[in-house]
Amino acid sequence: MKFLFASDSFKGSLSSQKTAELLSQAALEIFPDCECSHVEVADGGEGTTDAVLSTVSGKKIFLSAHGPLGELTDGYYGALDDKRAVMEMAAVSGLPLVPASLRDPRKTSSLGTGEMIADALSRGFRDISIAIGGSATNDGGMGCMRALGVKFLDADGHELIGCGADLARVRRIDTSGLNPLIKDTSFTVMCDVTNPLCGKNGATYTFGKQKGGTPEILDELEIGMQNYRDVLRSQFGIDMDAVSGAGAAGGLGAALMVFLNGKLKSGIETVLDLVEFDKKLEGVSLVVTGEGSTDWQSVFGKVMQGVGVHCRRRHVPAVAIVGSMGKGAEDIFAHGIDSIITTVNGIMTLEEALERADELYLGAARRMFRMIKAGTRM
Repeated sequence: MKFLFASDSFKGSLSSQKTAELLSQAALEIFPDCECSHVEVADGGEGTTDAVLSTVSGKKIFLSAHGPLGELTDGYYGALDDKRAVMEMAAVSGLPLVPASLRDPRKTSSLGTGEMIADALSRGFRDISIAIGGSATNDGGMGCMRALGVKFLDADGHELIGCGADLARVRRIDTSGLNPLIKDTSFTVMCDVTNPLCGKNGATYTFGKQKGGTPEILDELEIGMQNYRDVLRSQFGIDMDAVSGAGAAGGLGAALMVFLNGKLKSGIETVLDLVEFDKKLEGVSLVVTGEGSTDWQSVFGKVMQGVGVHCRRRHVPAVAIVGSMGKGAEDIFAHGIDSIITTVNGIMTLEEALERADELYLGAARRMFRMIKAGTRM
């Protein structure tokens, strides 16, 4: 028997690496002669860079860049080889970098993300994958593009700094200084949201509240985003309200598409491609995946769905061990996952489940492999 383990992390308790260790322990108890391997996976959100680097033996590239409020912050991205890089905008422009008391999307900027991209370009990377979840910004990506040579000008021709409050002041965009290395570079944007730039489902009203926006601030920012949209449409002939994903990361999705010709792609699909997951399925008897909590959302670009779909294409059975099952959890069965086992084995609080995470997961893994062994005797 050859097993491949490809689980998402269990937020607050188990890493992807730890689940693989526990699965290997259980598998070898039940199938002493089995072969176990694992691949760390992520869905394009937090932890994507680390997951990909651990699988492809890449290296971290450290840098200092401007954080969301303009302060210098330390971050890193990943080098997969001489030409390919993977990065998370949250590393330097993420919400956790802004203290709760200081969160105001009118003041934050994605400048650091642009500096990270510029650093990668200067080092010769020409295939860059960017995960854009977890942003602290609602600046339409202006800060990011400013770091790459784009100038956003007000009515008097003065350059704006590119924060959320500047959206309403943009009158013209000058791309003559855009970094020339961009034209020779391919950009993949890891994004699973489909929000347009403006409107009730747009960047501001969907994500702005969690970034510190009050109803009054959100109304102000939406007016600014509409102005920004109109300038983009006037100068570049693209209506970002009609483009799925343009509203991701406070409008960074729109900027990456307009100025860098970025291609939006599912986060988990990008990760599975980067780690060459399909090659790792060769000769595999069973794949075990999972996540902390499974419900209807799991079939919308999450790890279990991506793993299940790839397994089904290659005719490899896949099962999942999860912390809990919520409404719609069984929808995952239509996406290549054959069965689900929960770690929780009795009535307990969330706190207890988290404290006993290792023990509960190992127990679930043992039960699962025993069931599989029984199936081989049928």
